[in-house]
Amino acid sequence: MSFIKKLFGQTNKKDEESINMSNVKLAVIYYSSTGTNYQLAKWAEEGGNAAGAEVKVLKVPELAPEAAIESNPAWKAHVEETKDVPEVTLDDLEWADAIIFSVPTRFGNMAAQMKQFIDTTGGLWFEGKLANKAVSAMSSASNAHGGQEATILSLYTTMYHWGAIVASPGYTDPLLFASGGNPYGTSVTVGQDGKMQENVEEAAKYQAKRTVQVAEWIKKGNQ
Repeated sequence: MSFIKKLFGQTNKKDEESINMSNVKLAVIYYSSTGTNYQLAKWAEEGGNAAGAEVKVLKVPELAPEAAIESNPAWKAHVEETKDVPEVTLDDLEWADAIIFSVPTRFGNMAAQMKQFIDTTGGLWFEGKLANKAVSAMSSASNAHGGQEATILSLYTTMYHWGAIVASPGYTDPLLFASGGNPYGTSVTVGQDGKMQENVEEAAKYQAKRTVQVAEWIKKGNQ
């Protein structure tokens, strides 16, 4: 195997067939005010489906007051657009073999809406029901150094307490460099016009496929 193949962990045909036969359950859990992380979640859903997983896209409950939402047309429109997306429950975490979180940064940390949900998982953690799940995370911010990596790492800190297995993308595929090269997880900059500044679609799909693959390895190892 060449150095490049070793560096990027390219799979052979047998590995790809294994992924396609996956019975992994993937929960993509996001918070989004104006749509960026919802789009990341939808791309992750596509990647998970392509890897053969059973996928649920779930949002965390909104905590912001109605007045704040009403004051921002883009926020209000997105809330209306995603009104039929189911809200995540603790049962969804127990159901999932793999979990991908997608959340905007707030001062270099995860948005309060996501943190509030994660803070309700103590019971599952105490019972050991969150251990050995494959987890990964994505993020966004309004400038290139606005805390995307810190936000992802703040999520992973909780995952270490869960005993989960962090499935970061690392540098396991050349396409990751085209999307900014964040080894912790897909991240994107969003301009004042609300548009993503980098093309991260393929990176988000790849991250989901990799997370499903890691979850499948864990499941096989536990059999």
